[in-house]
Amino acid sequence: MEKLTATCGLTCSECPAYIGTLNGDVAALEALAKTWSQAYGAALTADDCTCDGCHSAAGPWMSHCAECEIRACGTGKNVETCAECTDYACDKLTAFLEYVPEAKMVLDGLRDGD
Repeated sequence: MEKLTATCGLTCSECPAYIGTLNGDVAALEALAKTWSQAYGAALTADDCTCDGCHSAAGPWMSHCAECEIRACGTGKNVETCAECTDYACDKLTAFLEYVPEAKMVLDGLRDGD
């Protein structure tokens, strides 16, 4: 599978929502919805976890990704990832990366040409 990187540096192609959607695995999406509902205190369904990846033009996107300010910003600036942005790393992105340091490593690697 081709590596797909979200605007924020998450790896879509490693995300269980993306993989479950790609494989049409409703049972996996239902299990994921249950797991993430418990982990994040949200009431998610399999439909909420259905995602074709951050860069899909028409979606579907994971419920959070559909509303993601970082994704919307990158789309508006016409950048594939925040690593390409002249404002890297803005306050919005920095706040997110504090919770997801592996995404920062991906973006830093892209900026360094890795």
